[in-house]
Amino acid sequence: MSLNWSLKELYESFESENFKQDLIECVKYIESFSDWVNQVTKNYDNVVSKLEDYINKISYQEKLFSKLFAFCELTLSVETSNKAALKNLESLEQKASSLAPGESKIKSWIGKIENLNNIVEQSDLLKEHSFYLMEIKQNNKYLLSDKEEAVIAKMKNTGSSSWSKLRDLLTSSLKVDIELDGENKQLPLTVIRNMAYDKDESLRRKAYEAEINSYKKIEDAVAASLNGIKGEVITISKIRGYESPLEEALLNSRMDKETLESMLAAMKESFPSFRRYFKRKGELLQKENGLAFYDIFAPIGTVNMEFPYEKGKAFVYENFKTFSGELANYAQKAFNNNWIDVEPREGKVGGAFCNNIHAIGESRFMLNYGDRFTDVVTLAHELGHGYHGECLNKESILNSDYPMPIAETASTFCETIVKKAAIKSATKEEAFSILESEISDCAQVIVDIYSRFFFESELFKHRENSSLSSEELNSLMITAQKEAYGDALDEKYLHPYMWICKPHYYDSDYNFYNFPYAFGLLFSKGLYARYLKTGRDFARDYNKLLSVTGKMKLYDVAKLMNIDIHDIDFWRSSLKTIEEDIDKFIELSKC
Repeated sequence: MSLNWSLKELYESFESENFKQDLIECVKYIESFSDWVNQVTKNYDNVVSKLEDYINKISYQEKLFSKLFAFCELTLSVETSNKAALKNLESLEQKASSLAPGESKIKSWIGKIENLNNIVEQSDLLKEHSFYLMEIKQNNKYLLSDKEEAVIAKMKNTGSSSWSKLRDLLTSSLKVDIELDGENKQLPLTVIRNMAYDKDESLRRKAYEAEINSYKKIEDAVAASLNGIKGEVITISKIRGYESPLEEALLNSRMDKETLESMLAAMKESFPSFRRYFKRKGELLQKENGLAFYDIFAPIGTVNMEFPYEKGKAFVYENFKTFSGELANYAQKAFNNNWIDVEPREGKVGGAFCNNIHAIGESRFMLNYGDRFTDVVTLAHELGHGYHGECLNKESILNSDYPMPIAETASTFCETIVKKAAIKSATKEEAFSILESEISDCAQVIVDIYSRFFFESELFKHRENSSLSSEELNSLMITAQKEAYGDALDEKYLHPYMWICKPHYYDSDYNFYNFPYAFGLLFSKGLYARYLKTGRDFARDYNKLLSVTGKMKLYDVAKLMNIDIHDIDFWRSSLKTIEEDIDKFIELSKC
């Protein structure tokens, strides 16, 4: 069985007749689309048939472009120097961007249809896509005139986009001065930050201090970038009619404020438990004043669990089977049909991902498998994303696009299945190592994400009145970290410059790129707790939930499982599963 994935189900090659023909179809479609839009938007005659045409056209567009993009992007991910892939990808990006004016115009036209609800009821096709159409109408009230939209788009090129590129340039080219083995060196920021995972405490501290000092070289320029971006966001948000950038982020997430507030309140209640974990880790590392920021990712334990790929596959399959035959069979299908690119090699990008290709009803998974237990967890995680896509394959392609908060549900659920199984069969030393890694990951998504949300909220509040200096930004970040971590961290060793190294703050289109991660983790943990109570019958309802995530708001998705995400008790039950792990970790640490 091959350890490389097969892409022939998309296209045999960039020279194949199918690939060339689809490129020609792209050009034909683009040439006709604008004319079609201009004809449709002249009036509201025959509105039902026009909307049906729109659904059919956009569905065809999504299928055609998604196949072409997937082939180029997947090829490049394992062959970064493939010139044909890069050339075709750049060409496709240009082609796709030329559709934007027509798409904006037709969506504006749909948004102004009166009694859209009644019109949708006149057609089975429109009823199937009612959520898709109503969301267009809902978002239409925040659209400006074509001329204003064009001005904003052009101004962003020299505004937030330029500021973001400046920040990226400054951080990517920043050389950090550090002394190692008696030799003065200048190393990239990414190399220095990775030292936070080293077992050597003196190296972690040295890297932390060098990192902090290095930011002083660029702090004023990056502060100007952040102020420019957030100032633009505030201005455009007001012009469009949003109450705040947070309201816009919530609408894009299909999430309401009541859900967010309940979740955040439960997260805050859980901080004492996480602080117990941090303090115990500090004790194990012989820290007197709490954990230093540079110790947060310090490895604990000496166990090295070996899991060659065949053993990892079998472990995932067998434990998926304890949940449902469908999940296990899906994993086996991915293994048997060469959907997975397994091993690291030259020319292949790092990390791991899943690409759900709805147009062909399949997924592809990229791993960099290294025979460790963490690689088994990654395999389960990515297969979870793929299973989510599998559950959506019976839906139309327009009903398969789910928002970011729900995106990590299936992947985290599958991770949890595998981790819980591993702990059951592990030695005390292995269970301790697995638990520490799991709790550390959860702490980042609960505690650190809370600090990032707190910081960004305060940043927007202050930026309403004036720009903030780098010193003021540092002060806000320290306050945010103290709010989240409390006395669990040594206040002499916090990280005032976290606003520089986190890129999410610098994307004007994705503000509050933090709370969705917490939702994804906690919703999944809550589902797992429900599964433990319900048993194997839970799987049927779980599949149904995944199948509707592209055509419902989050509150309605959760209601399918009789879960009220407005209720703080749901979030408490999710956090309880993590708190139980913390209790177990502390117990094992004293053995």
